[in-house]
Amino acid sequence: MKVNGKVIVVTGAGGGVGRELVLQLIANGASVAAIDINKERLDETAKIANNAAKCSVHICDISKPEAVVATAKEIIEKYVTVDGLINNAGIIQPFIKINDLDYAKINKIMNVNFYGSLYMVKAFLPHLLTRPEGHILNVSSMGGFFPFPGQSIYGASKAAIKLMTEGLYAELSGTNVHVTIVFPGAVATDIAKNSGVKMSTPTTTDAKPAMKMLAPAKAAQIILDGMEKNRFQVFAGSDSKMMHFMYKLSPKSAIKMVTKMMAGQIQ
Repeated sequence: MKVNGKVIVVTGAGGGVGRELVLQLIANGASVAAIDINKERLDETAKIANNAAKCSVHICDISKPEAVVATAKEIIEKYVTVDGLINNAGIIQPFIKINDLDYAKINKIMNVNFYGSLYMVKAFLPHLLTRPEGHILNVSSMGGFFPFPGQSIYGASKAAIKLMTEGLYAELSGTNVHVTIVFPGAVATDIAKNSGVKMSTPTTTDAKPAMKMLAPAKAAQIILDGMEKNRFQVFAGSDSKMMHFMYKLSPKSAIKMVTKMMAGQIQ
């Protein structure tokens, strides 16, 4: 679905990839309803966009279904028509094994990442089905198809998004609504800080980062290209593509390699 002239809803718009999605959508002729739980960061996105006619801000805790329903109603009333939904919002967990992770953190991860995306889909899908062309794009993670120790619940939430999105693709085939699932690799954002997670960056012996992170602007560009080309799956970043290949080739060997790499991260 070409975004020019369309109205697109973006969650997690207060920074990182979400902010870049808002800016690039506007630059490509779309109007954007930007959603985030953090008012200060969301207002900063609107200030950078500097286009009140093309960008509206909506404070919403997507883990609360009643808040999502109210926000969706607000957005549809404002724009009359909505053509696309990008579920980008998400948080990671502390680098803790399942055995040591408390229920409150487990529930928060699932409520924001999986249920938040599900609530958004449920709120907007009936409207999208009335449009000549619509699009739902859900952001999963390479952690959604490849297990990372110390991020097992985060991975489970992203795997749930993967399967939900693939199910949507099947259910909506033959309709006017396109469906895309995105698997970003490591992206240089503040997701750890915003999730309240402290972490160190694994390094090689020459003190250079062992994993090259994708710039948020590049990640957003890849995501929007996938949306405009109606792609089913998008692997954003060379690490995501490599991990997908390795996991398909030999899941057990790939898991052992990553477990060794991440040994210093897990508390």
